[in-house]
Amino acid sequence: MNAVRRVALLLLGLCVAGGSLVGLNVAQVWLAGRASDSGPVDAIVVMGAAQYDGRPTAQFAARLDHAYDLWMEGVAPIIVTTGGNQPGDRFTEGGSGAKYLNERGVDSSSLLIEESGSTTRQSLVGVADLLASRGADHILIVTEPFHALRSKLIAQDLGLIVELSSTRTSPLGRLDAARHHLVEGVGVTLGQFIGFRALDDWTN
Repeated sequence: MNAVRRVALLLLGLCVAGGSLVGLNVAQVWLAGRASDSGPVDAIVVMGAAQYDGRPTAQFAARLDHAYDLWMEGVAPIIVTTGGNQPGDRFTEGGSGAKYLNERGVDSSSLLIEESGSTTRQSLVGVADLLASRGADHILIVTEPFHALRSKLIAQDLGLIVELSSTRTSPLGRLDAARHHLVEGVGVTLGQFIGFRALDDWTN
């Protein structure tokens, strides 16, 4: 077998193996998104999403509403809202989320705000720091189903003990959700090889 053919077969084998691994991780993303843990934990962490002039989008509100329901059930005494702001924004995702929950009846003493992160990892670093000052490390992450696995892996990498409970009322359509599951499967695969820190800007 000549060298060119050996290289071609090697590349083909790598593509097949890589595709299989991505497929496996897409399945893991799907399964993680259907977890419905119920605590008790130290804090419920709501992963941020877009806000418009201080009001959460429907996607963000779905996460916040689910966190509110869990808090009312006594899953955790604290809800942490996360997310910074985009250039030109007057409000942060974390601050907007906390205001939304406060208006729903969550007292300020039960809310913590992380508002410096612009990616999943940055936000979770901020969460870990906030909770460390309270001697807490056991969290339940609330986010979209497709975002749950990567959030959990990053949080565990930061030393947190993680449960998951994804929102079931996201306004995303099936095609958008399927696309996000595929992207997350690729992201998780890459993160397993090169680390999630290196993917920070790519995956948000």
